[in-house]
Amino acid sequence: MEEQKDEKLWKLAKQRAGFQDSLISFVVISVICWAVWFFTQGRHGFNRGTPWPLWVMFGLGIALVLKFIKAYKTDNDTMAEREYEKLKNQGK
Repeated sequence: MEEQKDEKLWKLAKQRAGFQDSLISFVVISVICWAVWFFTQGRHGFNRGTPWPLWVMFGLGIALVLKFIKAYKTDNDTMAEREYEKLKNQGK
């Protein structure tokens, strides 16, 4: 008999697995970008200004931080339950 899954836990597990996949993608893409930069400009001393891979990392990093917060730092159901209890207790 198949075990019944708790829907909240399943959703949270999927979010955390998605974050971990995104983290691996961030590292791989960053390494590739830095390698391209190094072999095209970096080792030849054409370092005028900010290296372009920093911009790629910055954009991907913002998305990664937001995924981390959603997966590990917020639990909307628990927060809503706490607010509900506060409002319910104020009414008494």
